[in-house]
Amino acid sequence: MRRSIKVRLVAMFALAALLIFSLIGSALYGVLQRELARHQHDELSTRFLDTQYMIQHNGDPARWPRVQAKLDTLTPADGSFRYWVLSDDPRFQYGKDLADIEKIDRNPDGMGNLMLRGREYPLHTLTKALPPFGERPAVRLIVAVDAAPYMHTLHAFMIALVGLSLLGVMLVMLLGYWIAQVGLRPLKQLSSAAQSLGPKTLSQRLQIAPLPGELSDLTAAFNGVLERMETAYNQLEAFNADVAHELRTPLANLIGETQVALSRQRTAPQFEEVLQSNLEELERLRSIINDMLFLARADQGEAATSLVRTSIAQEINKTVEFFEFVLDESKMTVKVDGDIGAEASIETSLFKRAMSNLLHNAIQHSTPGAAIVVTITQQPAAIGIAVSNPGKPIAENHLPRLFDRFYRVDAARNDKDQSQLHGHGLGLAIVKAIAKMHGGGVFADSVAGMTTIGFSIPAADPAAH
Repeated sequence: MRRSIKVRLVAMFALAALLIFSLIGSALYGVLQRELARHQHDELSTRFLDTQYMIQHNGDPARWPRVQAKLDTLTPADGSFRYWVLSDDPRFQYGKDLADIEKIDRNPDGMGNLMLRGREYPLHTLTKALPPFGERPAVRLIVAVDAAPYMHTLHAFMIALVGLSLLGVMLVMLLGYWIAQVGLRPLKQLSSAAQSLGPKTLSQRLQIAPLPGELSDLTAAFNGVLERMETAYNQLEAFNADVAHELRTPLANLIGETQVALSRQRTAPQFEEVLQSNLEELERLRSIINDMLFLARADQGEAATSLVRTSIAQEINKTVEFFEFVLDESKMTVKVDGDIGAEASIETSLFKRAMSNLLHNAIQHSTPGAAIVVTITQQPAAIGIAVSNPGKPIAENHLPRLFDRFYRVDAARNDKDQSQLHGHGLGLAIVKAIAKMHGGGVFADSVAGMTTIGFSIPAADPAAH
């Protein structure tokens, strides 16, 4: 079962209320207990003073019955107050249950407790010794008050306090539920708005303005996810369309040539010519599929593994030699410049593939007789390899997308003989993937009729040389 934020908030409100009520109740109970104890002490002191003067100034045995009568009058019928006078002379004694008096648990200040038979609660007592007077020897005067009313008051207060606290907790829970419901209403509205989104409404965004500050950051992050999803979705749609377009042309060529070949009787050389043409189209299809599979592996995080420390300029020259025939035919030249001595740990096959794609791109978009420059830039942590060629300037808004799959700045640029150049719009995307597999990046610039496209790879550790 999923845990509800509303239920958790109500539970936390209830626990907080219970804790607060418990602390307040404990404090009130302690204050009441101390006040009742003070009240009992004051009442005992008052009663003691009322009888002390009468006993202290009476030393005649003949007048002692009058003292006893007075004490009987001061003693209530319910026994809530009791008096005892203890003396070595039996003529000057007073009180019932004299045998239990010695059980008094007395403090040094004279206050104490006395538990008599048949009582639920003890008597609180005040005991003081009175000096001898006349024929009366020294006596002990004991005044006691029944603790039952005070204990009943504390008990009733405790029951009321617990009941009111539980009622308060219930009210806080109800109020907390309402507060949580009102407070979470923007989240519910946000959830409803998010559920209304679909593939056909990817451009829709959640409104941030009416939301509280706590949800604004979450909504902004969610809108960012929507924006990235929309971009990825649009790229996927464009990718699918580009794939269909790229595959449609060779498939149409295969079907058309095959249909023409089968339309009438052909000789063996004619069929061989058709098969040769079909083989070229199949090779192109295989190249597209292999490149797409390679990009898929790169997207899944595949990294370059067979790393070998080697000279960057040496690997570039090997790649340039591969294009020697195309360069001679177009009367183009390639010059390797910059930090010729730079070395890096690379997977040579992947590096040559990236360089081949960059050189192919430069040759494809240069005019005959152009001079192409490959510049190696040694930096502390990376090595940059840039291929520059003269040609038609590229608008700045196109530069970040040059490395997207099947992206072309100008479709007319692909009117060249692609059977010779084997271009299908994935070359620079593969360069970006190879750079990423080595832990590097890509860059592009077009200034003053000179277009520069390249990639970077981590520099080799000098200490490892």
